[in-house]
Amino acid sequence: MRQHPVAVAATYALLAALSFVLLFPLLYAISGSLMTAREISTYPPAFLPSQPRLNNFTDVLSALPIPRQYLNSMIVAASVMVGQLVTSILSAYAFAFLRMPLRNLIFAIFLATMMVPWEAVIIPNYLTMAQYHLINSYPALILPFLAAGFGTFLLRQFFLSFPKDLYEAAVLDGSGHLRFLWSILLPLSRPALAALAIWSFLSAWNQFLWPLLVINRDEMQTLQIGISRLQDVEAGTAPNFILAGTVLALVPTLLLIYFGQRHIVRGLTAGALRG
Repeated sequence: MRQHPVAVAATYALLAALSFVLLFPLLYAISGSLMTAREISTYPPAFLPSQPRLNNFTDVLSALPIPRQYLNSMIVAASVMVGQLVTSILSAYAFAFLRMPLRNLIFAIFLATMMVPWEAVIIPNYLTMAQYHLINSYPALILPFLAAGFGTFLLRQFFLSFPKDLYEAAVLDGSGHLRFLWSILLPLSRPALAALAIWSFLSAWNQFLWPLLVINRDEMQTLQIGISRLQDVEAGTAPNFILAGTVLALVPTLLLIYFGQRHIVRGLTAGALRG
């Protein structure tokens, strides 16, 4: 049934208005990062810079070792992403295809770990890292996050959406578990794998409390900790200075979401749409 042009126009206008409301904080942060301190403090507030000022970004780069913090965050986020992909793939395959006693009960207990708040395990994790002398190191930032219940749940549901005949045909053809997983299952699961990779990378990239606890050396700090330290430098009271650092931290996140949004949607819905 064809919709009336007025209804279509009203729908697009409503969607555009809601999109602007949702994107306004991001747009204002970008705009404010290009203003002077005086301009961003005017009343009524200015929403666009009269003359874009890129010096704010160079000031941030000179105030803190941002490149090193970028590198630290990238190493941690990429390592956590790879670790969660490996552990989630193997555990999801076991719960989806392997026969074992009490499999559903074990999976339910596994999912129950998602309900445990992070604050309940942060002290045991810190004591473990301290006991093995891993404070101020990459392993301290990476090891507690190499497995995630959400990743196992997502991939298991996706694996279960494939017909059992596919697995049985591979077994009759002489494929073992690893060959079936590597050659057949993973290539067909690219949307779910991409969605999990993006989610795990962004979760690790945006961590703040854990790196703040286990890292005391400047050269090992992640980008989120570095951005919080902008208030301690000489220009830290200038809002445009803080916004410039925030925008620098948002660049990888925005790029990843922009180029990976299609994979996120496909990965989270493909399992539900398969027959």
